[in-house]
Amino acid sequence: MSRDELVNDIRKLDFNDILLSPVGSTDIISRSEIDISDGNKMLPLFTAPMDTVVDSNNYPLFKELGINICLPRGEVGGSEVFHSYSLKDFKKIFIEDNPEGVSISKQYILIDTANGHIEDMIKTVKEAKKIWGDNMSLMVGNVANPDTYRILSEAGADYIRVGIGNGGGCLTTQQTGVGYPMASLIRETYYVSCLLDKPAKIVADGGFQKYSDIIKALALGADYVMLGSIFNKCLESCGQNYIWKKVRITKEGANKGYNLGLSVYKKFRGMSTKEVQKKWGNQILKTSEGVVRYRKVEYTISGWVQNFDSYLRSAMSYSNARDLNEFVNNAKIIKISNNAYERFNK
Repeated sequence: MSRDELVNDIRKLDFNDILLSPVGSTDIISRSEIDISDGNKMLPLFTAPMDTVVDSNNYPLFKELGINICLPRGEVGGSEVFHSYSLKDFKKIFIEDNPEGVSISKQYILIDTANGHIEDMIKTVKEAKKIWGDNMSLMVGNVANPDTYRILSEAGADYIRVGIGNGGGCLTTQQTGVGYPMASLIRETYYVSCLLDKPAKIVADGGFQKYSDIIKALALGADYVMLGSIFNKCLESCGQNYIWKKVRITKEGANKGYNLGLSVYKKFRGMSTKEVQKKWGNQILKTSEGVVRYRKVEYTISGWVQNFDSYLRSAMSYSNARDLNEFVNNAKIIKISNNAYERFNK
């Protein structure tokens, strides 16, 4: 599919609307030739900053497996771990209270807002980067407009979360009608990034259900994919554990139950739910655009990563791509019909 055909098509596409077609021929003999790292010896993945996914206690398990960490608000981690702040708290801590940008180490910060399009966000990014410069790696979002990605990149953002309303814990699009199908959003944002002198990293965030969704996002141009519900369903996530969705159990009990073949469930909730608003100490609770669910534990995180590694290498070999940059350039993207999707969606 040509650039103009995908960008100018009035119909916007999601992951189920496309496939990656193999190239005519490939000279890759072994998957071991392929480098799936982000350039920093990590996988092109982030944990979503959700309190039923990752916290101060379990994040080392994810990091050891090569997954980049973005902690939820209030959680503290080590070096090169992104810490989350509301826009209000970020401005107070890093601009008003520290106008000189004084720090003993580089700061990795997420300004955690649902609507990254507001002018105050753009202004804050400019102010923060003027003060901190390269001593702060700044992630912002979420956005669902390729032009907002451009604006925030030019303001100085280092990473931008792309996607609104698609996540398993989010009701924004369902309730407000605001959103943008992810396949088209990622691709169009990627084309914008190619025109910028210093483009922010594209972090595709929300709605990933299976390995192929993640792989397609990387082929479309995402630098990283941020995962919430997929990581929540691993045994090691920090979601509260239950047997049969009813009986609350300890982490040790969950491990034993899972190993015995029992149905172990994890609590999963969106970060705009009233539960989370209360946890953050909000006095006025806004209408929730998130949901609370219970998801069955399906795998260990190491087992999931092993599968992801194999599937991504396989997909890249079909595109004759030895690294992720080649994958974006070489991947042949085709649109498919619903009948074509149902044929292989077993």
